[in-house]
Amino acid sequence: MPVDLLASPDLLRSVFRRHAAGVAVITARGEAGPVGFTATSLSSVSAEPPLLSFGVGTGSSSWPAIAVTGHVGVHILGEHQQELAATFARSGADRFAAPTRWREGPEGVPVLDGVLAWLVARVVARVPAGDHRIVIAEVLQGDSTGSGRPLLYHQGRFGRLRD
Repeated sequence: MPVDLLASPDLLRSVFRRHAAGVAVITARGEAGPVGFTATSLSSVSAEPPLLSFGVGTGSSSWPAIAVTGHVGVHILGEHQQELAATFARSGADRFAAPTRWREGPEGVPVLDGVLAWLVARVVARVPAGDHRIVIAEVLQGDSTGSGRPLLYHQGRFGRLRD
């Protein structure tokens, strides 16, 4: 088998760059203030009970808070929020400073304003997965009434749906 077809981190990254994904921001209350990160690994797990999952790197600045928190916020970003997505993806950024608009939501979770939809969920499991953890959380509350179209991530860039 050719070397470029063998399993490797580069092969996995290359294949998943071709997979268009919706963009979410995960937030939590940390000891030193709110934390958050951009995620494209968000998945619906179960309707009964309502469960979702996402992956988080154990080397990320948000991991220490996510590792111990009881609740997380999940935000579905709209195509108008590319800069917000980039801010939450940027290492070392002050993610909750202006122009980010947010408020304290249920269970003290930071809730971002202007998103297409948001959920607050109770963490029920953190599953080891290589250099990441898969977090499984049960949805407690949310709002799906935001307007607009979803922000996508594809080939290393944020993008929009085309008609």
